[in-house]
Amino acid sequence: AACYVVLFVLLRSVLLPLKAVVMNLLSVGAAYGVLVAVFQWGWLDWTGYTSPGYVETIVPALVLAVTFGLSMDYEVFLLTRIRERWLEHGDNERAVAEGLTLSARIITSAALVMVAVFFAFVVAGAPSLKELGTGLGVAILLDATIVRLLIVPAAMRLLGQWNWWMPSRLARLLPAPSH
Repeated sequence: AACYVVLFVLLRSVLLPLKAVVMNLLSVGAAYGVLVAVFQWGWLDWTGYTSPGYVETIVPALVLAVTFGLSMDYEVFLLTRIRERWLEHGDNERAVAEGLTLSARIITSAALVMVAVFFAFVVAGAPSLKELGTGLGVAILLDATIVRLLIVPAAMRLLGQWNWWMPSRLARLLPAPSH
């Protein structure tokens, strides 16, 4: 809810913050699925790794918190670039393309650094660190590539001018936009 409110004020849109929260939950959900498949169901046991048959109780909460924070950073960076371009010329399709072009390399580079760090946890001895590294690495890898650089721009293109919809009563309550 707090992320929605902050993005609502920042982007001056009703739909974009909702889309951002849903996309973050998509990344977290995918990470949870991989955690269960690998550590609970043993899908990688054929490699010589022996799964414990469960996921440590603290891991899902940590994966949610860290993924949500990093995903929101990537989302804010991407959407502010798109909004800047949209404010400049008012063409949604062009703004999405230009905003994506301006931010894709930076998002990808930052995500690759984080994925490398998280996957380094996988070689650790403690099972909880393996789980945490796997969950975070998968979540950020999927979030930065499939979600932020494919699904978000595609959804924004399909939504068109609805991306920037704001009821006039709400717009009057918010601080004046900075251009």
